Amino acid sequence: AVLDSTVFFCDLPVTGELYVPPSVISELRDIRAKSRFDTLRVHGLQVKEPGKESRARSEDAARRTGDLPVLSATDLDILALALEEGCVIMTDDFAVQNVALELKIAVIPIQQRPARRIKWRFRCIGCGRYYEEECECPVCGSRVKRKLK
Repeated sequence: AVLDSTVFFCDLPVTGELYVPPSVISELRDIRAKSRFDTLRVHGLQVKEPGKESRARSEDAARRTGDLPVLSATDLDILALALEEGCVIMTDDFAVQNVALELKIAVIPIQQRPARRIKWRFRCIGCGRYYEEECECPVCGSRVKRKLK
């Protein structure tokens, strides 16, 4: 399983082959989370940087679902690493879960219920026109917001 940083903030038991991208480590600021990371590292947790190709596939999938604007670099690394390793992702992040479903990656929610697959549209709050991504409306200059499709 590829672990999101949330795993390190709760006492959920995890076993098996475990992976994290290096970017997850920088999110562990709490002493308990760092200690849990160190313990799992001793028991075989692997820190692995995902490749550029899998990272690009993750970004493409996030663009298709409309989740790219809300995903962090760490989120994309988690998705890319799961693609490379062919394993599940443990996360409560709904955007990560949504993109994982698009990529046909299994997800294990940590404390939340599983997300359902959704697609987003982007609509101008001023004139109501739809666009492919979040931007400033070229017609009226208003903000374009993400809406459920």
